[in-house]
Amino acid sequence: MQKTGNLKLIQELNRSIILKTIRHYGPISRSEIAKRNKISPTTVTAAVRKLLQQGLVFEDGVGASSGGRKPILIRFSPESRFVFGVAITNSSIKIAEMNLEAKVRRQKVFPIYNLTGKLVTDYLLKSIGQFLEKYSDLTKCIGISIVSPGIIDVDKGIIYENTKLKLKDIPLKEMVEKQFKLKTWLENDANAIALAEKRFGAYRKFKNLIYITIGDGVGAGIIVNGSIFRGCRGGAGEVGHTSIDRNGIPCDCGNTGCLENYVSWSAICSKVLFSVAQGKPTMMSELVKGDISRITPSIFRDALKKNDQLAKEIMKDTAAYLATGMVNLVNLFNPDIIILGGKVAYDNQFLLSQVKKLVFKQALTILTNKLEICSTSLREDFRMIAAATIPLQEIFHFSISS
Repeated sequence: MQKTGNLKLIQELNRSIILKTIRHYGPISRSEIAKRNKISPTTVTAAVRKLLQQGLVFEDGVGASSGGRKPILIRFSPESRFVFGVAITNSSIKIAEMNLEAKVRRQKVFPIYNLTGKLVTDYLLKSIGQFLEKYSDLTKCIGISIVSPGIIDVDKGIIYENTKLKLKDIPLKEMVEKQFKLKTWLENDANAIALAEKRFGAYRKFKNLIYITIGDGVGAGIIVNGSIFRGCRGGAGEVGHTSIDRNGIPCDCGNTGCLENYVSWSAICSKVLFSVAQGKPTMMSELVKGDISRITPSIFRDALKKNDQLAKEIMKDTAAYLATGMVNLVNLFNPDIIILGGKVAYDNQFLLSQVKKLVFKQALTILTNKLEICSTSLREDFRMIAAATIPLQEIFHFSISS
């Protein structure tokens, strides 16, 4: 009985290795797959036959002959299955249908409208249900992958705490699986984005990586020696709740002077509104046709690019606070690279240049010697790519250290 179980496990592992090889190197012949993985041709043939039956790969022409019959080439089929990605932020829920290469095929945004607590979870379940109404057949769906800010137990699928949305001890994985009968994953958003940068982005070579997301809140995904650093309770990376001013602004978490209250989009937006109310001139007023309450991150970035003095003044102030938090991370973790993302940092070269200057000036010199500070390399739908990365990592047995 044990031998049968072991054999099945080996067969599944071989199929996973072979699928990963086809995905990475395809179109590729069966013999080349066997050579690359040092697996017998018989094993490869059996595994490929199963993958063909499942529709995960397909035969795609013939390759060059080395003397005998031309080999049939095998190619990965990313459209054969799909996953629902769900990205929760403090202001919205975005849901997307994505293929096995993390490409968005359909998506919809559901504003949260200042909901908190149970109202948020009820709204989330309702939103997922509404998105799924268009699907009469879910047999090719591998599941639902949810990313969210907050302290999360990945194994149990529990949001232990999200102070902005007032979520505490929410068994979200269990709730979603019970309602929709689909396998569900739950991961901290910054951790998922750090993984996505490693898997689908431009920073695959780095083993010590910190991704900082600056949006409605501030969080960090930390990869140390190729592995996600989660901490004891899954709370590592809550850099937004590190205090930079002991006499500062009270935070929802109960502390004072937390970083995110100085650099998040809500903090920036508040500074814009206050400055305009004080009569400071800015082209942002023109960009929103006189209604400054309609200011968005993209409009703010547009003003920055056009050399708006108020936008530059606010961004310099924001960069100074952010650099303080980043210096702490550099001195604690000595990373190879820090990646800035989120709606404040996305496509924001002004912020990047200011932060780099300050961090390299303030952090320990030996620790900044080879440090790189870069913008996210993912597309604008980076949260959805991150959500898809979690189940894809499981399916393809990605090694983030490779």
